[in-house]
Amino acid sequence: MNVAILGSGAWGTALGIALSQQVASQSTRPLADSSPLSASSVTLWSRDAQWLRQAIELRSNARYLPGIVFPAPLQLSAQPLAQWLGQADLVVLATPTAALREMLLQVRSHVSRAPVIWLCKGFESPQPTALESHPVGLLPHEVQALVAPELRCGVLSGPSFAKEVALGQPTALVAASPHRDVTKAMVQAFHGPHMRIYANDDWVGVEVGGAVKNVMAIATGICDGLHLGLNARAALITRGLAEMTRLAIPLGGVAETLMGLSGLGDLVLTATGDLSRNRRVGLLLAQGQNLTQIMAELGHVAEGVYSAKTVLERAQALKIDMPITQMVISILEGKVSAQEAMQRLMSRQSKSESI
Repeated sequence: MNVAILGSGAWGTALGIALSQQVASQSTRPLADSSPLSASSVTLWSRDAQWLRQAIELRSNARYLPGIVFPAPLQLSAQPLAQWLGQADLVVLATPTAALREMLLQVRSHVSRAPVIWLCKGFESPQPTALESHPVGLLPHEVQALVAPELRCGVLSGPSFAKEVALGQPTALVAASPHRDVTKAMVQAFHGPHMRIYANDDWVGVEVGGAVKNVMAIATGICDGLHLGLNARAALITRGLAEMTRLAIPLGGVAETLMGLSGLGDLVLTATGDLSRNRRVGLLLAQGQNLTQIMAELGHVAEGVYSAKTVLERAQALKIDMPITQMVISILEGKVSAQEAMQRLMSRQSKSESI
């Protein structure tokens, strides 16, 4: 299986490293080993020719994963997609949500049968065009349905820090698609000694979990930055999961999906892990820094910052209450301080526990 990974950020690079490590290990398998083969070649593509030159020289991604050397089988490219993408058996879009639409429009011209999957987690911001039929932001599969409906697509998601995947540390992910052949291709490509892949046909639930957990991670970072304690952190994570589930169900997701890797699993990791960019945003907001300062210091994309408002707009269109999301937006926009927002959240009227 020839795998093309389009996008040389941290997550795309990490998957490229992990898959090419599997390719290297396949050549040393004993003849009696009957376990299924995954990728046979892996190409990491970047549109940035300067990045490519540096990556070839250093055999690493100096910006996002410094010090982690690329395995020998990992191929690097900045060639126009038209020259080679048609040879891929699986196309992986490793771009932020904001760039997914553009990438799908490019890829559709060069891919006929190969499954196309994305790694991004978030809602696309509403498109300011008179031709756009949706006034609110869209999940990745909704973007694909609009701009490249002929493609057979899926999503790979779950609790995963890029650095740990690149280092070969154990990781479990969920491969979701309504097309069984796409799910099968993802499992075949990525399942290996260090990555366990679970199949799921509920890509709506998987995408909602991946998008909203980023917002909840900002909230939990604020909570921890204010030193409100472990009780408060547990409360935020639990009620954050309720908000995620509340949004997923009317969009077509299944509640059980949010109890799995792309819901609870990804939420716990992103809300508590020190490698979480979204959690880091919350910690710095609690210290009184403004968002401009924080994003400059971070240097990486924190999807929760960009998708929080869209999450709320989508919820409001469905008449769904999401108080934690509302709190995060108020802080991000500088309307209230972190302390005041937490006080407002705690002073809400008591209600029965439910999603």
